[in-house]
Amino acid sequence: MHAFPAAPLPLFERPEWAGRVGVFDLETTGVDVRHDRIVSAHVGVLDADGAVLESRSWLADPGIEIPAGASAVHGISTERARAEGRAADVVVAEITAALRDIFGRGLAVVAYNAPFDFSLLRHEAERHGVDPIIDPSPVIDPLVLDKAVDRFRRGKRTLGVVAEHYRVTLTGAHEAAADAIAAGRVAQALADRYGPWLPPAAAEIHTRQVGWAREQADSLTEYFVKIGRIDPADPVDGRWPIR
Repeated sequence: MHAFPAAPLPLFERPEWAGRVGVFDLETTGVDVRHDRIVSAHVGVLDADGAVLESRSWLADPGIEIPAGASAVHGISTERARAEGRAADVVVAEITAALRDIFGRGLAVVAYNAPFDFSLLRHEAERHGVDPIIDPSPVIDPLVLDKAVDRFRRGKRTLGVVAEHYRVTLTGAHEAAADAIAAGRVAQALADRYGPWLPPAAAEIHTRQVGWAREQADSLTEYFVKIGRIDPADPVDGRWPIR
């Protein structure tokens, strides 16, 4: 993997993909992308300074009970979702349309741990008879980028930890709008720090992340096998940005 510098460089022209960016996040009933459901979502657009230009949020009635563990994370109960949430099929259709609109404008969409959000949205779309986004592109995933440019940094790589590392404020973690906006600003901070070593075009950085995600999954598989956590025949899934 390419070696990246550990310290910021003097100011330079940013990669073009880090200017105006789309942002996307889901809060859900769980972590199974095939069977869990959308509870809340945010799709928006940030300008080059990370200010919010467009913002749209949804609360859905997922049609199933929201487990207590999930409610503890995002703060949305089954009762609230049923009372205030809109029909899941309508919400899924509108989220999908909003993302298609941003991609159609030629903007990259930032999503932290993108395969989770895009894969779950795809399965929700198929569940509700909505034409799914099969191949989202271009996507920027700050989790993949951060692991690529600072591979050996110790500690967790949750959005909260990574946002703090890049001096991005995250207020209200696990609220879809807060997470989406913070992820977009982290992507821009990564571009500011490592831009000379990153492709300038959105399509090219997207393609690079496909390879980096695969390499990261292979490395994690090797580690998990070594400590006996997984069987070599069941490797970590490295497909990106959708599984």
